[in-house]
Amino acid sequence: MSAQLSGVLTALASPFAADGQLDEKTLRRLVDRSIDGGVDGVVACGSTGEFAAMSAAERRQVVETVVDQAAGRVPVVAQTGALSTREAVELSRHAQAAGASVLMVVAPYYEPLTLDETLHYLRTVADAVDVPIMLYNLPGATGVNLSPETVGQLAREVENIQYIKDTSADMAQAGQLIHNYGDVISTFVGWDSLLLQAVSEGAAGVMAGTANVMPAELVSIHRALRDGDLDRARAEWAQIYPLMDAIMSAPFIPAVKAALNATGFPAGAPREPLLALDAAQAARISTLVEELPQLSAAR
Repeated sequence: MSAQLSGVLTALASPFAADGQLDEKTLRRLVDRSIDGGVDGVVACGSTGEFAAMSAAERRQVVETVVDQAAGRVPVVAQTGALSTREAVELSRHAQAAGASVLMVVAPYYEPLTLDETLHYLRTVADAVDVPIMLYNLPGATGVNLSPETVGQLAREVENIQYIKDTSADMAQAGQLIHNYGDVISTFVGWDSLLLQAVSEGAAGVMAGTANVMPAELVSIHRALRDGDLDRARAEWAQIYPLMDAIMSAPFIPAVKAALNATGFPAGAPREPLLALDAAQAARISTLVEELPQLSAAR
């Protein structure tokens, strides 16, 4: 199977205005920031984008805005999973009509489903659309881990299931997906700090919330690995790793927004019930951003 989607995908943050409403103008700027940084695709309504705190109408607005702003420059992945199969199908059909290139589907994330229920849900959503599907394996939120064997089975049975974002943080599992099932599905690792390992292992790419903050840096490391220049990739990774680690070690969504704000990009605060980082965490991230002067909103 030849993969059409690969490289660094930005899991876009969702900027909110002071009144709590979606800040569409800033979202458009954020799309441009990633594309200008060289990323290979952008993701609307992923976990970093706080989709679970949005209404269905807001999720549609985000997808439409991102597709419009991307304007065909890079593929747009729309995350369309929901608590009910009906809503997931409706969001998926809308995202396809809006022009999304790939639909990413997470399993319902409140009441853990049985494996049979999860597979029925994923098959139903995939059968409702014609565009490629990316399975979103997020066991920490869904309570269900899609094993490599299950993923391979689904990809063989359902023609448009072509990708998986594995956010298990388990490189052994990602390795099995890459090496044992690479003929039927392309694996994206969804744990930012595993970029170096994942791409070296042969992953199709990474989906990273930190690409909101440092898109060009992550792209440069990916390109170095793709070109076989491991020494350059390691050297560049060492430069950004302290900031990467600080973001990954803090509550992730508030940390991404704090880092963006520290670059001078007005990402605002997360939507409640999430709260901004405490002062110490925010100060540490701000200090690490200052140590990387290339991370400016003007770029």
